[in-house]
Amino acid sequence: MASENGKTGAAPGDSTAEESTGAPDREVAEIVGRLVEPGDMDAAERRKLLGRLSRSLAAGAKRAKASGAGRGRWLADVFMAVAPRIPIRDLPTLSEHHHGLTSEALADDLVRTAAKATMTVGAIGGALAAAEFAAPPLLLSAPAQLVAETLVVAAIEVKLIAELHEVYGVQVPGTGSQRAVAFAVAWSKQRGVDPLAPASFTLALGAAAKTALRNRLMRTLGRHLTTLGPFLTGAVAGGALNRGATRKLADAVRADLRINTALPPGKS
Repeated sequence: MASENGKTGAAPGDSTAEESTGAPDREVAEIVGRLVEPGDMDAAERRKLLGRLSRSLAAGAKRAKASGAGRGRWLADVFMAVAPRIPIRDLPTLSEHHHGLTSEALADDLVRTAAKATMTVGAIGGALAAAEFAAPPLLLSAPAQLVAETLVVAAIEVKLIAELHEVYGVQVPGTGSQRAVAFAVAWSKQRGVDPLAPASFTLALGAAAKTALRNRLMRTLGRHLTTLGPFLTGAVAGGALNRGATRKLADAVRADLRINTALPPGKS
C-alpha cells in the first residue's frame, strides 16, 4: 500500500493493479488518497474533491457500461485500483501523529478519528446527493455522488484496518499491492487478518474474494442510498450511518487482533 513519509507500504510501480490502470482510474486513486490522508481538511475543499471524484466516476461508469461490465464488478475493480495507493502509517508515525498515544489508547484514537472522517464524508455526501436529487439533470447525478462517498468510506475503513494491525503488531507479509488485497478482503469480511492461519493472508484476489468485496461495496452503496431525502435529513443520516458502521467494524477487527496480541492500556 502507498507509503506515507517512510511509513509502511509499496514503492511506486509496486502495484500490479497500477500497471493496468488508465489515467481516469489514477485520478480516482489520487483524489481518494487525498481524502483519506490524516489531518484536517476544510469542508469546502472536501466538497470540491468529492465533486471531482463524482465526475471522474460518472465517466468511468459510462465506459464500463459500454464495455458490458456490471456495476458491482466495475466498482470492485475501481476500488482495487485505489487500494494500493491508500496511505498507511507505521507504528512510530501513528504514535507521533496521535500525540504520543500507544497501545489500546492509540487504537481508541484511531477509531475515533476514522469514525469522524466517515461521518464527515457521509454528512457532506448526503447533503450533496439530496441537493442533486432535486436539481436539474445538468448537475452531477446522485448515484455518482453516492459511489464517490462509498469509495472514500471504504478507503478510510481499509486504512483503519491496516493501521490497527500496525498497533496490535500483526504483520501482513507481501508487497504493497499484496497487502492492499489482504486488507481489502479483511474489510469485505469485516474481520482482522489471523497471523496463525496462512489462508487468511490473501495475496491474490480470487473469485470468492472478488465476490465478497463486490458484495460489501454494494451493501455500503445501498446504505448510502438512504441519504436521498430532504437536504438536512440526508446529511444527518449519511453521517450517523457511516459513523456507526465504522465503529462496528473497528470493534470486530480489534476483537480479532486481541486474540493474538495482548496490549497494555497504553499512554493516554
